[in-house]
Amino acid sequence: MFDSIGWGEIVVLVLAALFIFGPERLPDLAKDAASGLRKVRSAITGVRQQVNESLGDDLPELRDLDLRKYHPKTFIRSQLFDDEPATPTVRRSGATAVTPRPRDHGTPPPFDPDAT
Repeated sequence: MFDSIGWGEIVVLVLAALFIFGPERLPDLAKDAASGLRKVRSAITGVRQQVNESLGDDLPELRDLDLRKYHPKTFIRSQLFDDEPATPTVRRSGATAVTPRPRDHGTPPPFDPDAT
C-alpha cells in the first residue's frame, strides 16, 4: 500500500499531524482512523462475497474477458472492416459488376464542386 511512500515521508506526515491536532487528540484520531479502516475492509469483503454469490460460476469467465476488444474504436473498426472483402463489388443497372480501382495514396480524392 505504501510502496511509493518512504519512511521519511511517513515521519513528516506524523509530525504534521502531531502539530495540527496536538498530542491530546492524536491517539483518539488514530483509533477512529483504525476503526474506520476496519469498517471499510469489512464492507469491501461483504461486497466481494455478494458478487461471488450472485455471479457464481460466471465469475471466472468475466475475469478472463478482454475488455480491449470492446473499446469503441476497436469495435467499430471490426464491424466495418473485418467482414468486408478487400475490394467491394458495386452492382449497377444492367447486371454488370464493376469493381472500383483502388486509389494511389499520392492521388487526391475526386472533388465535386456541386456537392459542397
